[in-house]
Amino acid sequence: MERVVVGMSGGVDSSVAALLLKEQGYDVVGVFMKNWDEQDEGGECTAAQDWRDVQRVCGILGIPSYGVNFEKEYRERVFDQFLWEYERGRTPNPDVLCNREIKFKAFLDFSMKLGAVRMATGHFVRSRCAEGHPMLLRGSDPDKDQSYFLHMLKEAQLAKALFPVGSMTKNQVRELAGKAGLPVSQKRDSTGICFIGERNFRQFLRGFLPLQPGEMQTRDGKKVGEHIGLAYYTLGQRRGLGIGGAGDGRRWYVIAKDLKRNVLVVAQGKDCPGLYSRYVRAAQLTWIAGTAPVPEGEPFRCAAKFRYRQADQPVCAVPRGQALYLRADELQRAVTPGQSVVLYQGEICLGGAVAEEAGMEPMEEWSVGF
Repeated sequence: MERVVVGMSGGVDSSVAALLLKEQGYDVVGVFMKNWDEQDEGGECTAAQDWRDVQRVCGILGIPSYGVNFEKEYRERVFDQFLWEYERGRTPNPDVLCNREIKFKAFLDFSMKLGAVRMATGHFVRSRCAEGHPMLLRGSDPDKDQSYFLHMLKEAQLAKALFPVGSMTKNQVRELAGKAGLPVSQKRDSTGICFIGERNFRQFLRGFLPLQPGEMQTRDGKKVGEHIGLAYYTLGQRRGLGIGGAGDGRRWYVIAKDLKRNVLVVAQGKDCPGLYSRYVRAAQLTWIAGTAPVPEGEPFRCAAKFRYRQADQPVCAVPRGQALYLRADELQRAVTPGQSVVLYQGEICLGGAVAEEAGMEPMEEWSVGF
């Protein structure tokens, strides 16, 4: 009987993943990962609550449950990088790093030490093997597809992973959990960044990054207000700027950050210049297959997501080393440095990169022919 270790969060998705694998005849072991020590408003550790739910579910399923602490690894590999990115005025996505560094590296290694042949998670994605090469596919439920967050994985990691709920809808998952009598069948999904949870983001960030106030200026250098620190704003932001009464009455939007001068650049109107771009340069390029689908420097057509839950955007892409150059068919709103740009061909996730800069025209030094 093959052993499969399931990463269990205390939520319904991973609980049903364990249920399905148990029904399929695997030797299932449930493992709860503690990556962050956090308390709710009542002062109770939320990880402790989730751990109790894991134990309850595993008891009903008749499988062993264990806990493993990855707080040190998470702090070093994910959270420190998160802070470093914000200090540079960027907007990172820690969930992508968590999947690459913790769930599919540290946890995968731990699972193998427990004698597992595979590890499993409750992600809404699918995988299949073609000619010996594992591929990452979108989840069947388009509203829950999480392939965006797994685009940094490699074939070797996918080969050892199972995604039991990837072909289901969220409603089907909850219904199956209810029929099995699992106490988490209606448990609310976690939202936002795991170590921030339901708290105010600015309040959380102030505990780690000092305020560095500066001016808010228009593109022509006119001062219209003050900001509390560039790290506390993101491109396209229109709430919380505190300058609603200035200008011609239209809403203000963040369109750029000038780190050298510590200036937040803003403009009025949802269609204001600077808010949209067609060309994007990204770095830290990762291909799930290990190589690009075309020779380096050659353009190819695919779909891209510049942020999670965005509809597919048709693009022309040119890989060059660890860089990726993109020309979108349609104008893109607020492409944000630090965010993931994920590429698709149909249902297959090819990989992705991290956005560095964007504009209406390609930068002269790109030397890329689309």
